[in-house]
This record gives sequence, structure tokens and C-alpha cells, in this order.
Amino acid sequence: MSPRINYMQQSPELFKKFLDFSMAIAKDGVIEADLSHLVDIRASQLNGCAFCLDMHIKQAKIHGERELRLHHVAIWRESALFSPRERAALAWTEALTQLAPEGVSDVVYTEVREQFSEKELSDLTFRVMSINGWNRVNVAFRNVPGSQDKAFGLDKAGLA
Repeated sequence: MSPRINYMQQSPELFKKFLDFSMAIAKDGVIEADLSHLVDIRASQLNGCAFCLDMHIKQAKIHGERELRLHHVAIWRESALFSPRERAALAWTEALTQLAPEGVSDVVYTEVREQFSEKELSDLTFRVMSINGWNRVNVAFRNVPGSQDKAFGLDKAGLA
């Protein structure tokens, strides 16, 4: 598939503001970088966003994430490679990415609250909101995976 439009060129002000929003979440540092990568990867898998999935796997690899864990994100419930905190974050990511008609269950909320402070949970929620937004715009306009690697420094991942 080829890209449909370049949303960055068509709506530069909105793109910049959304990028600033996403960068503010990352800059705050309340949610550790390795956990943020897992969240971004899982949401991108669920949303079928090839562009973001490709990007966040490369970012995680550059930041030292183990390859087996990257392969196991899709099967995190069955994998022994994730901590209780990571599992809670992945469950929260799934609950917010695929909203059920009844909303987020008390079970998932209780599980995530056992692992995250109120501030951390709020920041994690904004993180999930951000990646879901990026997924939606990149799926809508069919951005090609890997097409921005050089611009974003992702060619350093060694995953061509």
C-alpha cells in the first residue's frame, strides 16, 4: 500500500501540537522508558499500525530491550518475561485501546493501581492516549513502515 496524504504537511500546526504533547509525556519521565516502549508496541499491535509498531520496536531495540521480550509482547499473558508492573501496564493499555462497552473493569483498575501511584497511572493513561492517536492517524493515511527511519534515527537499530 502507498501512503494517502502527508498529514504532517497538511496540518503542520496540529502535528506540532500533538508532537509536543507526546514529547511532554516522554520528557516527564514518570513512566520509565522501557515500559513506555512496551505500551507503545502493544497498542500499535492492537490497532494494526505497522508504521508505529515498526518505529517503537526499533526504538526499544536502540534503548537495549531484549529481542525475545519484543517478540513476546503479543503474548505477554503467557510469557514469564514481564514483571507484575509491566503486566499491569499492558493490561491497562489493552483496556484503554479496545474500550469495552462497560468501560474499564474494576479488576484491571485494581491490578494497575497495585503497581502504579495515582500520578504514574495518570501519566500512563496519557501515554496510551498518545500512542492511540498516533496509531489512528498513521493507519488512516497508511504511512509506510520504516519510511522515516533516517529522520528519526531509527536506522541505528540495525533492523533493516
